[in-house]
Parts: sequence; structure tokens; C-alpha cells
Amino acid sequence: MWRFWKCIYLTYPASLTPSVSAFTKKPKSQTAEIGATVIFEAETEKPDVKVRWQRDSKDIASSYKYTISAEGNIHSLTINNIVQEDAVGYAVIAGVSKVKFELKINESEVKEPKKAVSPDPAVAESKPEEPKEAPPAPDTSGPTTDGVAPEGQSESHQPDTRQDLTGLFTEKPKSGEVNVGENITFIARVCGESLLKKPTVKWFKGKWMDLASKSGKHLQLKEHYDRNSKVYTFEMHIIAAKANYAGAYRCEVSSRDKSTSAGGKKKMGEAGSSTDAGEDSGELDFSALLKKRAVQVSTEPDVDVWEILQKAPPSEYEKIAFQYGITDLRGMLKRLKKMKKEEKKSAAFLRKLDPAYQVEKGHKIKLQVEVANPDAEVKWLKNGQPINPTGRYIFESVGNKRFLTINNCTLADDAAYSCMIGEEKTVTELFVKEPPVLIVRNLEDQMVMKGERVEFECEVSEEGAQVKWEKDGVELTRDESFKYRFKKDGCKHVLIINDVTKEDCGHYRVKTNGGQSLAELMVQEKQLEVYQNIADLTVKAKDQAVFKCEVSDENVKGIWYKNGVEVKPDARTHITHIGRIHKLTIDDVKPEDEGDYTFVPEGYAFNLSAKLNFLEVKIDFVPRQDPPKIHLDCMGRTAESTILVVAGNKLRLDVPITGDPAPTVVWTKGEKDSFKEGESRPEPRHTWTVKNGEVLTDSDGRVHVESTKGHCIFTIEGAERQDEGVYSVIVRNPAGEDTADINVKVVGYVLERKKKKSYRWMRLNFDPYKETTFEAKKMIEGVAYEMRIYAVNAIGMSRPSAASQPFVPVDRMTKPMLPKTAEKKPAEAPPADAVPDVPAETKEPEPEAPPPQEPAQEASAEAPAPPAEDATPAPSEDGASTGEAAPPGEEGAPSAEAPPEESAPPPEPEPEPKPVGTPTSEPIGLCVDDISDTTISLKWRTPERIGSAELEGYGVEYCKEGSDEWVPAFTGLTERTSVIIRDLPTGEKMQFRVRAYNMAGPSPPATLQQAVTIREIMQRPKIWLPRNLRQTLIKKVGETINLVIPFQGKPRPQVTWTKNDEPLDPKQVSIRNSDTDTILFIRRSERKDSGKYEVQVQIENVEDRANVTIQIVDLPGPPQNLKVVDVWGFNVALEWKPPKDTGNCEITGYTIQKADKKTMEWYNVYELYRRTNCVVSDLIMGNEYVFRVYATNMVGLSPEPCLSKDNHDFSEAPKFTHPLISRSVIAGYNATLSCSVRGIPKPKITWYKNKMDITNEAKYRMFSNQGVLTLEIRKPCPFDGGVYMCKAVNDSGEDIVECKLEVRHRQ
Repeated sequence: MWRFWKCIYLTYPASLTPSVSAFTKKPKSQTAEIGATVIFEAETEKPDVKVRWQRDSKDIASSYKYTISAEGNIHSLTINNIVQEDAVGYAVIAGVSKVKFELKINESEVKEPKKAVSPDPAVAESKPEEPKEAPPAPDTSGPTTDGVAPEGQSESHQPDTRQDLTGLFTEKPKSGEVNVGENITFIARVCGESLLKKPTVKWFKGKWMDLASKSGKHLQLKEHYDRNSKVYTFEMHIIAAKANYAGAYRCEVSSRDKSTSAGGKKKMGEAGSSTDAGEDSGELDFSALLKKRAVQVSTEPDVDVWEILQKAPPSEYEKIAFQYGITDLRGMLKRLKKMKKEEKKSAAFLRKLDPAYQVEKGHKIKLQVEVANPDAEVKWLKNGQPINPTGRYIFESVGNKRFLTINNCTLADDAAYSCMIGEEKTVTELFVKEPPVLIVRNLEDQMVMKGERVEFECEVSEEGAQVKWEKDGVELTRDESFKYRFKKDGCKHVLIINDVTKEDCGHYRVKTNGGQSLAELMVQEKQLEVYQNIADLTVKAKDQAVFKCEVSDENVKGIWYKNGVEVKPDARTHITHIGRIHKLTIDDVKPEDEGDYTFVPEGYAFNLSAKLNFLEVKIDFVPRQDPPKIHLDCMGRTAESTILVVAGNKLRLDVPITGDPAPTVVWTKGEKDSFKEGESRPEPRHTWTVKNGEVLTDSDGRVHVESTKGHCIFTIEGAERQDEGVYSVIVRNPAGEDTADINVKVVGYVLERKKKKSYRWMRLNFDPYKETTFEAKKMIEGVAYEMRIYAVNAIGMSRPSAASQPFVPVDRMTKPMLPKTAEKKPAEAPPADAVPDVPAETKEPEPEAPPPQEPAQEASAEAPAPPAEDATPAPSEDGASTGEAAPPGEEGAPSAEAPPEESAPPPEPEPEPKPVGTPTSEPIGLCVDDISDTTISLKWRTPERIGSAELEGYGVEYCKEGSDEWVPAFTGLTERTSVIIRDLPTGEKMQFRVRAYNMAGPSPPATLQQAVTIREIMQRPKIWLPRNLRQTLIKKVGETINLVIPFQGKPRPQVTWTKNDEPLDPKQVSIRNSDTDTILFIRRSERKDSGKYEVQVQIENVEDRANVTIQIVDLPGPPQNLKVVDVWGFNVALEWKPPKDTGNCEITGYTIQKADKKTMEWYNVYELYRRTNCVVSDLIMGNEYVFRVYATNMVGLSPEPCLSKDNHDFSEAPKFTHPLISRSVIAGYNATLSCSVRGIPKPKITWYKNKMDITNEAKYRMFSNQGVLTLEIRKPCPFDGGVYMCKAVNDSGEDIVECKLEVRHRQ
């Protein structure tokens, strides 16, 4: 019934609509000139009300044309540069209140929009003759409501202040015109996103005619639902329109607790015959409604027309309709008749079910009816199916009342319920409201290292609830890479991210229908180690400055800063990053380049700093000219000047030259052996010229010529046989000229070696070697070796040379140990294609094949082939297989021995040489790790080559800059690769070096690139507070607290801790400080440890502070003062007070338990109950019960409960729960006055008239039924009017209630 009255309320004329507006000041219509600016202002009651501005029923957004501003509760709309098109209707909306106003250009221009309202001249001329009446529909989308005010309305009432309750409509029906015989469609759209049920739609013509029954040939009603956009579309099609169809139509939509209506008008362009659109002829003819009447603004209070109509006799209907401006009398009478039918009393039910009930999910609800016959059998149905009594459905019968109780309601209980007695029934609808799913434990911010696994965990209030995960506003789903995994465990929901990367940083959000939680994920790179720090540099003008550092991660990028400003690469400044090495190179150093340079690795909280000092040197420039000069070891056409190249290889001639100014270089190539000494030089076949580094001529694409400072380079890609010849280089400048000839021959050498006692030769180079000297490496000290050489040219490889004399490699610092034969007489000259013996270095032992069974013999041409196991290729020290050393013609076989005629007699047997030790190579990566005013920290890495002897340790030395006196930093050796040197002079520039020692002695020293100034580098103190400590740290009593807070600062800052601005108690709290962090440790936390802790780091006058809030929580105390408030039927009402001690955190709920005194077995009634009062139901009548309540917080249940007392005082003073209501009755008919009262014990009731006791008067009858009091006055007369009072009294107090009774004469 309430929904019906709401719909009727929306169809009242404007004069009867209640005026409840959210605006205290409304905008008024204004008149302006074209090009001017107009401001409309509105003032709302509350400052936080959301206000929308509309133009022609469309929302206005801020732009250059419209300016929307809000200041407190003052809202304004500014229209700039007004044009003719701006003369339309505007509106401002706040909540459900809508105020309309208009903008006029001038008086002559206002008439044009009025004419546009009704383009039909016939309709426009008939308007002045219409009676003054409210428009048919209170809200239409046509221009008559949004545009010009109705005629006859005063200027002060032009703005329409009626409420625009159009919350359901997304599109309202629009007025339209149609010619006779054509079709027209009205469309209305409703947003169903917030609706629980499908809305109900009704179409009306005029105010009361429902068009649902008129569907037929000329009228069709359609509807459909779009699941994607969740929009309901309702359509009304008028087919083959006729003239009598013109009028005001209205669409009315309602849904459970919302309803709205919108109207439109249809106008006919041509008159036609009057025929029916459906079965009832003439009912669509409302041409009389087209007459317009002006609105009469009534100053009298609003009256309920329906109440007047229901009480009035039928003969008065027409008079009342005329008095209150109701034009659709026929439709009104139909609805009134229908209402009276619905109000027909039932013979079986004294009180029926309400039209609808609503209950929250998990709660219980009781449906109640009153039957006329107490013995009648009642049947309850759900969606037409009988309901059987169970634990959830309980049937009760108390007197003539029947109850259906539904416990623990679920969504399945959302249905239609009915109660039947015989054939008669009463129906209701139950709506189960699902409570919002709350997040009881929020997400926590996390900081992890790259590559780790992350889990975001939250806890919701209900098991099985649906949640949605988002990252930076984008919903997360399961993808093919299984990057994200979602896990449910009861009320817990977990988001798992595997192998996090930098791209996973961001804000992660979990959403439910009742809340959301946000957390941030930060991913850090792994800890970065510095292998080589950057050092201070002192350079001269025009020199090059190179800052170099080496870190442990080659993927780390960084930024270079100069005096705190980022360094950008340019023509002189180069920034490189190769592997783990970062370089900053500054060419052509200038005075402005001096300053402090810093390298900051990206993603790490430290930096490397050094200083560039500019050394200014004044040089007087005296220009001079030096003749050009070619610097070659040998020149001419001798055998020594011939260069051998393997065919197919690259030929590169690098000739050093000098000369000032820079000479011009000319390369020429002549015929092979085309001229002799003393003869004139023939014309060259090819010429290449280079000047200032640019090639002036280039005759062949394979030839490249380039010139650098002090060098001229000639390159041939893929040397061929025809490239042999004499190449001449000529250098010229104004001071002179120089020439050199180079003979190029395509040839090379291949070298092999073997141990003296082995038959297996190992190749030392796989590409032909073009030089005639070779240094062999990676040999074992004290072991005798032999060598032989192959010559290679464009055709192939020659036979090997005779093996060299055996030799033993020794350390360069020791005397070589040669075989005795070598000491007795000098070695014979080797053949032309052999390689002379050379000393060799050693690094690692060479893998050696098993020796043959026969004694070893010297290699000769007559020697038999080695055994098969000796010929098997084995990996060499160079990583290559020795089998590859065979010539091309003998691939896969051991190297051929020398021919018989070239073999030498085997040498005499010699004793095995004694191995000699070799020092290690120098340590690598020497750098400065840290420095202060008197100390320096150095570190380095082990040498690349250890040698045959074991490493004993390192020695460190230092000296002042400019001095050659090296001082040991400490006595003896150290085995560590880092050292701290103390007691150094402050401000001095010192140089440091490190040597590695073994049995053979010290290695070459590793020295810093430049001297280091002994001075502390000041660094501002900074506290790096971990993210988990930026919010309150919650710990349980007895848990250990260990806070590690890193900081930075040089020199070492002073650390101070305070709690609530007071010093800490050293007996309870332990503080440990280091150079990089401070630790607060509490072994067993107590409640008193809660508070705000502040840590301060200070260096001189510079300081930094950080706060950490710690909350120590414990179990709560028991609730207080549990008492039984009321007992009725099978129910008990309990009430208690919160505990005094909450455990230093919020009480999350209570656990209520009951126990029968006979068994004393406790059962849970409620868990995590939030309120401090409850009702315990389903008790057994006659039994005695005991109740207890536990308090619960985030730690757990309180150790002790609060028990109910045995003695309960249920006395209650009387209180009227329903008062007497003043009435006006007709004389001669019995009248009743009713009220209700409660009180324990049952109060005594006394009735009074004009303060006179009427208990014993026969004219009055008093009834009392379960607290409902009724006074019946038999056939009252005007004398019985007056003030009636009812008084209730018991031992606990009294209460009274009174009303007025008016008795009217019968008409």
C-alpha cells in the first residue's frame, strides 16, 4: 500500500505536492544580452551535498563555456559569451530536489521558444482558452517543463521547485508528434544495477487510465533486459494513430522500495475519425485534457484526497473531484473501487501478513497472523510448497495468533510465503539482505628481494566470500605463465606471486562488497658489493680523466653526479657500462671540470665518491716544424723487411710516423721484383692517399687506409696471392718527406712442442704465425722440452724442422737450468725454417699421457711411431686438442718426424732437473674500501697466477706522495684480502701497494692508480626505517621484540633512543649500535612496553629522527555485570557491560554460552557477538539455566567469563507502548479507545474521563488482553466528548496516557 501511495503522490498536481527542498536559496531566471556573462547561484542546507547543473535535461560539465564552482554550501554556474542558442531551460539538482530556471536574451527573443513549444497553430491558439489547471504529468521531458514557464504563472513562481524523483530512469519518454495513421514509439530505460528485483512498469494516459488492459491492434507494450549494461528498456508502440489519441501519457516504474514516473505528450498533426485502439471504444479520447489550465498555488495545508474520497458518499465524488482539480474522474473511480475491494475484511484472518518483510542473512524472522477461530488449522507455504517444521522452521500457536519463525536465514529463504486456512490465504514476500563481506584483517605492505615469492594474505568476515584482486587498479586473473595464484582457506584469501621482479612493484588491492584493503609491494635488488671504488684524480689541462668502479652485478645501472648534479654525456664526457665496470671519461679536461664526482647505483642506498683536482700548467707555445719520419725496424728490399701472410688472412701494416704538422701519407704498390737498386722507380699500380685521417683515394674495396696520431695503418681484408709485392709508404709535410718500402709475402709458421720423454707433439698455434720469434708459455718448471716448426705458404705446410735442443723453463729471476750438453758447447745453428730456443713461462701443469713401456728415446727420423695411446689427442693448456697439430696432409695422425737426412744423433742422457719455484703474479683489483681521518681500508683479490709454490700471504706498504720510502703497514704477512691501516697522518696524500709472497719471493706490486688523501668524507645522517615499522607494531605479551633499524652517516653518528620523550630503562630494553644500524631488543615484552619509541642519529649539528609505535596486547578481562533483563516464553534477554581491561586492543566480540543447571554442560549460543545485549531463544520451559559471557580480542578469549546471577529481579514500572489516539466519532455509534501497556508485575488499570473515575459506570466497558487495553463507549452522545485518561499502577511505579474524544451530531 505504501508503494501505491508513493506512485499516487507523484501524480498529484503541482499545487498539492509537498514542498521539501534541499535548497535554501534557489536560482532565478535572468535576462541578458548576447555576448554577456550570467551567473546563477544556489545555496544548499548542507555544505557536503553533491550538486549537478543541467541544460535541457542534460548534465553540464566545466569548460570554457560553462564554469561550475562550489564554496561551502554556495554553488554557482557561470555562462560565458552568451549566444542565441543559450536561451533554453536550465536546472540544478541536489539529492532528490530539482529547481528549474531559464535564461532569456530579451523580450522579443523570449516569444520564439514559446512558439516552439507547440508548432501546430491550432493547438497554440487554443491555449489561452484552457482552464487554469496543473499539467497532466508532474515531470515531462518536453520543452513545456524545461523551457518556458506556463502562462498565467507569476514571475516569483516561475522556477519549478518540485522534487525530481527520477532516480530509476536513465532515459525518460520524450514528447513527440505524429500524423494521423502513422506510428510512434515511446521509450523509457531504467538502470537495474542497484535493483534486487525486476521493476514493475505501468503506462497511463492522463492520470488514472492504465493502458495495460488496452493492448491490442493499436497499442503494444514491450520490454527487454540487457544483461551486459544491466538496463531495462520499456517501449510503448502506438500503431496507426488517430486524432483522439492525443494527450498526456505517463510511464510509472516501481521496484520494492523505489518508484518514479515520467511523462510525455503526443500531438496529432491532422484530425481524424474517432475509433478505438482496443476493445473499449472511446476510452482513449481525452481531447478535453489538452486544454491547459494555469496552476493555482494554494496556501492551505495539504490534504489527503484519497482519505476524503473513501469517507465521502458516492454522490459527493463529482463535487470533490471538481473542488480539488481531478479531471480523470472515471479512472479515479476505478482505482477507488479496486481499493475498496482490497480492503474487504477476511473471515478467517483478523490480521493478515504484511505485504513484505526484510531480514539480514544469518538472522531470524518471525511471521505472525491472527486467526478468527483459535482452533483453526493453519498451513504455511513457501513458493506454493508446504513447509515442514524443522530446526530452522518453527511453528507456534499462542491463542488466536500463529507464528512462523525462520532461524539463520539464508539466500534460499528469499521467497514468497503464504498462510492458508481452508481456501483463504494471506501472502507476503520475504527479502533476505545479504550482509556486506568485511575485511577483518587487512593486507600488509611487503618489501622483498628480486626473485623471491610473495604472499598477500587477508581475512574476511565470511567463509566462501568472493573477493577481487587488483594491481594498480587492474584486475588480476590467472594467466598461462602462472604468475599469480589465488588461494582460499576458510575466511583467509591469499594472493601468491612467484619470482617477483621490478615490474611487480606497485599497490595491490583486495575488494569485497563491503570494503577493500590496500598494500604496497616493493622489490629490491640483491645486495651490491663494490670490487673497485673510484679514486681521486689530479689531471692537467687537455689530459683525460677516467673515473672507474667495479660492482658485483653486471646488470646494475647507475647515474654519475658532479657536485650533486647529474652528468650528461656530450662530446667530451663519455659514460660507459661494460659488464661490472662503470666508467666516466672526461676528455680535454678544463678548469670547470674540477669538483666532486659521485656514482649512485640504481636501486641501492649508497654511493661512490671521488674528487677531480685540476692541475694548471702554463706552457709557452713556440710553433715549429719537424720533418716527417717513418719509424720501422728494417726498411728496404731485404729478406728481413719481407712480411709473410697466410692466404685468406687479413694483412694489417701499422707504420709509426712523426712530423709536425701532421704529414700526408701516400701508400703505393708496385710490381713484384719490378725494379732493382739504382734503377728508376716504375709507376705504381695502385695508390692510396691519407690526409688528416681522411682517405683521398681508394682503388679497391678490400683495402682500408686510416691515419691516427703517430700511426698510419694499411689493411687488406683476405690476402690473396696477387697481393704480394712491394708496398711503399711516403709521408710529406712542408718540412720534408720520408719513404719506406715493405715487401709482403703471403706465408706463416706453425709451432709444436713436446716433453723430452714423450712422443706426442702439441701444436702451440693454429693460425700461421707471421713473426720469426715466439714466446711459449704454460710450461712446467724443471721439465725438459723440445720444439719444432712448420713453414706455411699459400700452397700448404712444409715438413717440420729438426727438433730443437732440449731446454728447461725456469723463472726469470733464477738462473736457467740447461742440459749438460748445452753447457759444454754452443748449440748448432738451426735450419732456416726452424725456431730458436726461447725461455718459457709456466702457469699450470700440463696433462701428460702415460709413458710408453719402452724406455724413452730422443726423437729422430728413424724412430718408430709412438704407441696408439700416445697418439690420442689430449686437451692442451690452451683448451685445444693436440690432434689438431697435424699438418693438413696428415690430419688425424701424429705429426711427422723430420726426414732421415736432417735427423741428429740423440743427445747423451741427462739427469732430471730440479724444479725451481716462481713468484705469483701481482694481486688484482686493489681499491679503497673506506677512509677516515686516521685510517684507511683496502681490499683486493687473489692473483691470477699462483705458481708452483703455495701462497703464503700478502704484504702491504705505503709511502707519502713524492717519496720513494715504502713503509710496511704491519709486521709479517696477512692471509686476508682486506686490511685496515691505522694511525695515518690526517690530510696527507699517501700511496699504497700490495705484494703476494710464496717460496719464490714477492710478486710484482699492485699499486693504487693515484695517491689518496687521508681525510674523513662527511655523509649526512639518514635513518632508513623499514616499511613494517612505519605502522604500529603489534606484539603479544611475552613475545620478543627485536628492531633492526639501518642508518648511514660519516663519521659514525651518535644514536639516542627515547620512549614517550623519556630515556629507556636499561633493565628492560637493550640497545646495540654499530656503524650502520641500531638494534632495540626486549627479551620478554610486557604491557608497559607499549608506547612511542624515537631513535635519533646525530653528527655534530645535523640529525635525523624516526618514530616507532609499539603496541603490546594481551587477553582481555571478563565482561562485567551480566544480568537477565527479561524472560518471556522460551526466550531470555541478557545484558552486560564491556570488560575494564580490553587487553590494550579493541574488543572484537563476545561469546555467549548457556548451561542447564541439571547437567551444567555449556553450549555456545553466539560467537563473536558484537553487541552488549542479546536474546537467547529455544529454551525449554520449566528448566533453570545459567549463562556466561567471554570477551574476545585479537589475542583470544578472556581467561575468565562473567556468570549470570541466580536471583533476578524482573520488576518493571508500567509503561505505555502505544498511546491513546484522539478521535472524532458520530453520535449513536459505539466508539472504542485503545492503547497498550507493559509492566511487571501486571499493573492495575484505571480509566478516567475529565479526571473522573469511570470504572464502575455502566456506559463504559473495559477490556484487557495481553497488555492491550480497550475502552468501549456505548452509543456516545455529544455529552460524552472530553479528555479520556488511562492510568497504570504497580509496585514499581505508574504511567498515564490521555486523548481527546469529539462526538459529532448525526447529519
